[in-house]
Amino acid sequence: MIKRKPTKQLTLGSIKIGRGAPIVVQSMTKTDTRDVASTVAQIRELQKAGCEAIRVAVLNSEAADAVKGIKRKIKIPLIADIHFDHRLAMTVMENGVDGLRINPGNIGSTQKIKEVVSSAKDKGIPIRIGVNAGSLEKDLLRKYKHPNARALVESASRHIKILEDLKFKAIKVSLKASDVMRTVDAYRLFAEKFRYPVHIGISEAGPAFPGTVKSAVGLGILMSEGIGDTVRVSLTADPVEEVKVAFEILKSLGIRQIGPELISCPTCGRCQVDIRNIVKKVEAKLAGMKKPIKVAVMGCVVNGPGEAREADIGIAGGKGTGLLFKNGKVVKTLKERELFSTLMREIKKL
Repeated sequence: MIKRKPTKQLTLGSIKIGRGAPIVVQSMTKTDTRDVASTVAQIRELQKAGCEAIRVAVLNSEAADAVKGIKRKIKIPLIADIHFDHRLAMTVMENGVDGLRINPGNIGSTQKIKEVVSSAKDKGIPIRIGVNAGSLEKDLLRKYKHPNARALVESASRHIKILEDLKFKAIKVSLKASDVMRTVDAYRLFAEKFRYPVHIGISEAGPAFPGTVKSAVGLGILMSEGIGDTVRVSLTADPVEEVKVAFEILKSLGIRQIGPELISCPTCGRCQVDIRNIVKKVEAKLAGMKKPIKVAVMGCVVNGPGEAREADIGIAGGKGTGLLFKNGKVVKTLKERELFSTLMREIKKL
């Protein structure tokens, strides 16, 4: 059982973050925020995939105005990502966002920061301080030579102090880099010093395949150590893939069980049924299902029966045949052509 690091709790729209609340899976839209229809369509697809909070980039006043229409048409908390212009933050808060992602230090003068913080406090809107290795302050780069873990944490500390001096405590922090271990070290160091909830991710992780690997390694390390209150997998891919990967990481660690878990053998020369094809079809059918069941699709008599017995339901192949297991017991012997259809029929019964 993984013991979570103790953090303060804050409210983001209708959900709780921190202090033992379930780790929240979020993503970010890849549409032009000014295009309300396309942005809403993408958010709805993400909602179907299980996304629990969504962030949009707000580059200008048109995007800030569009937030009002977007918020009205979605069901999950909406976070606005803003840099440099405090007026954009003021507009999106009036337009109903549930959270802000800013760096107080780049919003402008002390008076401008005060205006943003005062409005956020009045409206109960939390602020995420987003520290990124790619946009670290120049003086910290001079001090540390490159954006290492200590530099990232010092940057976060500066921004936290700005908010704390204004008596604002609804703070969440992220410390991201594209380097896995630099990111891990930064979050570890931060968790030693602060109790604010953290949003975890590997920044600019890359295309779908390498980005999934890097994210699984980095986020897996952090969550196995109890670090993380919200999570985003950052991929140069369809954002729905980000959500799928995030949930698979959570499921693999036993942290959250949302939707089916499919285990299957890699196949080898002992396999005498077309397991790869069966797995592909089962995976497609399980997509979108919400029940947290464990399904095993195994190919031979060596490990197959044992793994299938440990699943809620599963099949283990033989020579042109297979056994159907349910709750640890063999319930049927099937011909190869019957394996997929019978398995899916039994899954639906569950």
